[in-house]
Amino acid sequence: MATKIFVNLPVKDLNKSIAFFTNLGYTFNAQFTNENATCMIISEDIFVMLLVEPFFKGFTKKEIPDTQEYAQAIVCLSAESREEVDKLVSLALEAGGTAPNAVQDQGFMYGHGFQDLDGHLWEVMWMDPAVIQG
Repeated sequence: MATKIFVNLPVKDLNKSIAFFTNLGYTFNAQFTNENATCMIISEDIFVMLLVEPFFKGFTKKEIPDTQEYAQAIVCLSAESREEVDKLVSLALEAGGTAPNAVQDQGFMYGHGFQDLDGHLWEVMWMDPAVIQG
């Protein structure tokens, strides 16, 4: 069974994407970084490979959708608190991202999201630990 996840996303400008996500507090694995790609570390088991579009295209025969117009996927990350949700979205907005949706507050679950520079959708959510434990 798989124990790690690698999400691969196409980007137009790798250096701008690296700067954007660095502003959000993420780091990158230099071993897997060159002019075509970088490996962004989300956690010890979750990584996002940011691949320049021509390089990404080498892995699929499908067209890369215009993520400013079409939703390709929504990457959802958990947060330790409501404040952490708000902080990450605020950092994304300060770094040039946009917030396509309003905060979703259901009491036991709280979330908000942003679009990165390439239009990829990111959600950040917190869920009350008491609800998760059932």
